[in-house]
Amino acid sequence: MATLLKEAFSPNIVQTLEGNIAFIHGGPFANIAHGCNSVIATKTALKLADYVVTEAGFGADLGAEKFIDIKCRKSGLVPSAVVLVATIRALKYHGGIEVKETGKENLDALKKGLVNLEKHITNIRDHYGLPCVVAINLRQEDTAAEIELLKSTTAQYGVEVIPAKHWAEGGKGATDLAQAVVKLCDGPSQFKFVYESNMPLIEKIKAVALKIYGASEVSADKKIMEKLFSYEAAGYGHYPICIAKNQYSFSTDPTLRGAPQGHVLNIREVRLICWRRIYCGCVWRYYDDARFAKDPCSKFN
Repeated sequence: MATLLKEAFSPNIVQTLEGNIAFIHGGPFANIAHGCNSVIATKTALKLADYVVTEAGFGADLGAEKFIDIKCRKSGLVPSAVVLVATIRALKYHGGIEVKETGKENLDALKKGLVNLEKHITNIRDHYGLPCVVAINLRQEDTAAEIELLKSTTAQYGVEVIPAKHWAEGGKGATDLAQAVVKLCDGPSQFKFVYESNMPLIEKIKAVALKIYGASEVSADKKIMEKLFSYEAAGYGHYPICIAKNQYSFSTDPTLRGAPQGHVLNIREVRLICWRRIYCGCVWRYYDDARFAKDPCSKFN
């Protein structure tokens, strides 16, 4: 198998319909893993282009947090700006109406749902120290009044909202967005992590839960705490954390829309894991607890 897949270590080079280069390498979903492509793909792209856009999803509370606190921390990458992608349809849903009703103009629902976008903006600017622009993936049913409400609301934060039609018009439909991103990249930033590597594991979890999710506290039973302490005693306390959480809400309850505050993050399970590449490059070996202790990945430090 290793012989057959020996070239798989290299990122897959693909191109868009307009001939732009894109790299595909890794990228498990952020509600269960780190949610972004490999460091190899990003660093390769940076050697070949002036600007590189890398996807980190689902959601800025999941994908962006893990991209910054795991990938950037371990690779030394420092992002220049963030493109926060949203839809008016999703914001109206967060405003309390059901999906089947989101195709109709509803300024009240949009106004209520904007708290979700505002929380993401606050996280990016205050907790990550990065400038951002909001890209609205424009849908045919979106109205001028809804777009204007969105722009006027985010303007209070000094954040620009740019409707994008790349799905229909290709690069032409995202020209304004691209120009805004270039402008942000040329400006200042105060990049930072949500937590420091030397913090206890439980404090790292609390930092993400309280700052990014808006939780009021983190709960964990005695067995969970003993496991965390054992990891620290074994020398793994400096590791970053990767929280598995649903992508539908800032909380652990997918039915809580908007930007819920004061909820409790209950830790149900903790594992010490390492995703290690073997020779073929595309096959990942999974280690947990006892197996990991016997064969730790020396590169993941």
